[in-house]
Amino acid sequence: MRTHGGPIRGGELAKHFRVSRQSLVQDVAILRAGGEDIVATPRGYLLPGRAGRGHRAILACRHAPERTEEELQILVDHGVKILDVIVEHPLYGELRGSLMIESRADLQDFLAHVSASHALLLSSLTGGVHLHTIEASRPEMISRAKARLRARGFLLK
Repeated sequence: MRTHGGPIRGGELAKHFRVSRQSLVQDVAILRAGGEDIVATPRGYLLPGRAGRGHRAILACRHAPERTEEELQILVDHGVKILDVIVEHPLYGELRGSLMIESRADLQDFLAHVSASHALLLSSLTGGVHLHTIEASRPEMISRAKARLRARGFLLK
């Protein structure tokens, strides 16, 4: 994962190490329990790099599921990487899903995965209210993205 340069699918890792997909999932769980920072994204596993990390912000948003593509597209079109989505569940507390979306291609892959899996978005648990941790190389990229999201009615006041 360190040398791959991006997310790598579990099936690809399992094939490389000649183990079953289930064995790989268990091994990743063991590595995480041992302190390894391994992120599971819709596009595969990755080791997030800490060096050179850009500027970060957390956005509080609300919208209907059918506006998800518009929201995320605004962010990537402003050069912003969407690291995750977070909701506050009344029973379990904070639930976080890793996204790692940084381009329109990543966004289309994510939307295709949502469609194929028939899974509900985390924001469906909270009436559309959710947070995103975002990252950009320059703070003004985040400012412009926030202004556009605000103008389109995505940001909570």
